Amino acid sequence: MLLNKRISIWSFLKYIKYDILFIVFYAIAIGVLDQFGFLSKISIPIAVTGVFGTAVALLLGFRTNQAYERWWEARIIWGAIVNDSRTLVRQGITFYDRQDGQYEFRIKEIVLRQITWCYALGESLRKVDFSPKVAGFLKIQDINDQNVPNAILLKHSEALSEALNDKVINKFQQVQIDSTIARLCDSMGKCERIKNTVFPKAHSLLIHLIIYVFATMLPFGLSDNYLSVEIGLTIAIPIIFIAIEKTSILMQDPFENDPMDTPMTDLAQTIEINLKQMTGDEDIPEKKKPETYYVL
Repeated sequence: MLLNKRISIWSFLKYIKYDILFIVFYAIAIGVLDQFGFLSKISIPIAVTGVFGTAVALLLGFRTNQAYERWWEARIIWGAIVNDSRTLVRQGITFYDRQDGQYEFRIKEIVLRQITWCYALGESLRKVDFSPKVAGFLKIQDINDQNVPNAILLKHSEALSEALNDKVINKFQQVQIDSTIARLCDSMGKCERIKNTVFPKAHSLLIHLIIYVFATMLPFGLSDNYLSVEIGLTIAIPIIFIAIEKTSILMQDPFENDPMDTPMTDLAQTIEINLKQMTGDEDIPEKKKPETYYVL
């Protein structure tokens, strides 16, 4: 997520600790053997190692770009959800007939459903248990559908149809509100597409393999004059590549409830505060600081 609370570099290194241990052990062992042992006669032209390094850089560049696009698309989608949630309530407030005896009740229902939908969508994408707020609403509304956010949108449409039948709104107003609900449905579908579209595993395996091939070749292309420099470079360069790859892996799944996740709970809370302020509700939750992070 976009990130206020900093994760130390040590926390990030935990993600690649086994790779680091392997590379450190390999660099020390090969460095010593290359300097004093039977591997001292092996020499690989630095140009060959450079070819593999270039290949790794290109693949990592593509991978990181694709991962960032997925992460940024998720954030754009949730930005649209924030806007459409405000639009939906504003349309209800301005379109519904204030002379209707159930005006306030209808508006509060719209607000409650939309707030619950936002929390339910985030929790569904993260595949975690529903919060008490969402679970309580589902129990009252007797919603047992597998796709809970979709069921809540259906409740929106049913209430809209009822308002039209009761002549609280006219046909043109109904069409406009329905188009807002349709946009919310589109945003939900886009989130599900990102969630259910797995980044090709073969691509990750290929990058990882080439990084290790590069790490294997690197010490034989470096000068043997300074053992400490050879070992240091053999450790540092592959670890940098692996760190970049891990960062892209974390970014490619923006709904996995990890430190680089899209801050859906925080955005849902923002929506809740905004909608309750629009309707004059005094029960406005205090804005919590998001537990957000950035790496490196």
